[in-house]
This record gives sequence, C-alpha cells and structure tokens, in this order.
Amino acid sequence: MKKIIAQGLQIAVVKDNEEEYISLTDMAKFKDREATGIVIVNWLSTKYTIQFMGTWEQVHNPNFNVMEFNNIKNEAGSNGFIVSSSKWIKKTNAIGIRSSAGRYGGTFAHRDIAFEFASWISPEFKLYLIKEFQRLKSEENERLALGWDIKRQLTKINYRIHTDAIMIHLIPPNISKQSITVVYATEADVLNSALFGRTAKDWRDQNPKKDGNIRDYEDVTKLVVLANLEGINAELIKKGISQPERLIQLNQSAISQMKSLLGNPSIKKLKPSLSS
Repeated sequence: MKKIIAQGLQIAVVKDNEEEYISLTDMAKFKDREATGIVIVNWLSTKYTIQFMGTWEQVHNPNFNVMEFNNIKNEAGSNGFIVSSSKWIKKTNAIGIRSSAGRYGGTFAHRDIAFEFASWISPEFKLYLIKEFQRLKSEENERLALGWDIKRQLTKINYRIHTDAIMIHLIPPNISKQSITVVYATEADVLNSALFGRTAKDWRDQNPKKDGNIRDYEDVTKLVVLANLEGINAELIKKGISQPERLIQLNQSAISQMKSLLGNPSIKKLKPSLSS
C-alpha cells in the first residue's frame, strides 16, 4: 500500500495484478469525514455512475453479470434507489470496485473509476488527485529504469545469514515478538548508519513525502556493498563483537568497498538499458 496526498488528504493506493486501486473511502473524506460510506453510496446510486460502472465492467470483466446489471440500471434514478459497493459487487460480480472491513479495509476502485468518483466530488480535487497519482507513477518508472527491482534483490542475498546470526547470538530465549522486532530494526540501522550515514528514521524524517525506505532510493553500488555488509556483520556478531565496535568496522568496510566498486563495469551491467 502506498499513499498520495491530494489537497491535504492522505489517499491509499494498492496494486493488484499490475493495476492500481485507489481508496474511495479516503477520497470521500473530502466531502464528509464522518460519513464516507454514505458519500460513496450517494455517488454509486446515480444513474450516470451505474451506466459508467457497467460499461467499464463489460470492457474489462468477462465474468460480469450483465443481466443483473441491466436490472440495477433499470431501477437507477427511481425514488428510494440505493446501491452500496458490496451489493454492486455481489450482484454483478464486479471487479472494478472492492470493499472490505478491518483496519486496512475500506472501498477501493480501479483508477479509471476512482477518477470518475473524484470528478463527482470536485473537479479541482480530481486535478490534484491525478497530478499526485502521476507523480507516484513517475517515481515507480524511474526506479524501474534504474534497475530498482534488481537492486532490491541484491539486498536480500545475505539477509537470511544476517537474521540467523541476530537470532542465535543477540536474542535471548523467550523474548517477546515486539522485542525481537526492535533488535532486528536496530541491527538494520547499524548497516544503514555504516553505509548511508543515517538511520531509517532519519531518512523518513528528511523525506516525509517519499514511499518505501532509504534502501529503495540508493544506487546499485551501495546496495551491492549493503549485501556484503550483511554477511560481514553476521560474522562479527558470531564473534561477540559489541555493536559500537561493529559499527566502526562496518563503516571502514563500506568506505573500502565503495572505493573499489565505483566505476566498476560489472556493477554497471546490473542496470537494465533505459531503452528496454
């Protein structure tokens, strides 16, 4: 789940099968923060919305129940007509809109449908939403162009070795899951500090509008070094070396490796061609 901000509202965006779904629940707060469900139902129950949704489903959804759609369309606009997102999904087998309960639940819609909802809310709001969504997509494309997926895989090469060493040598028996998480995060920040010169929290505080974490925005060379540092730190942990001393040694290793790798043609080959 990622977040975009449109006119002061944080709006969740999730991806499923390479398609983005935007939170209508978050968007509805622009009209009424206390009754987002009613806002969505009011929009969904209009005759135009039903026609648009039905057309979208027929274009994208081979399992769309056209018969039920026609029944709903014939009722749309009549006195007392109301259709909720859950009712629409259940009756028509729709895929363009999704609704779920729980902490991370709410109503999400395919970006095509979400933009229509934004138009109904406010033309100005729609323009800001599209602008921020395009910014999100541009950042994703830039990461892919720079070999982001390959870089992230590199950081996982020694991850298991690193976490196993932490589990065996740093975590006492019967420790709580919350405490374990803190230990892992602390050790991750030892590597972040040694290589990047700042912790994950420092980076988030300095980049509040960016998604992901510090490692998502670094270049291939640093992430190759990071993968190496994970293995080195695991060995230092096994030897019982204190965290402050490990930080010094890891920083020295990071400096040495960066000097060796900068300009290395083999590293450059890890980046996919921008034209591919």
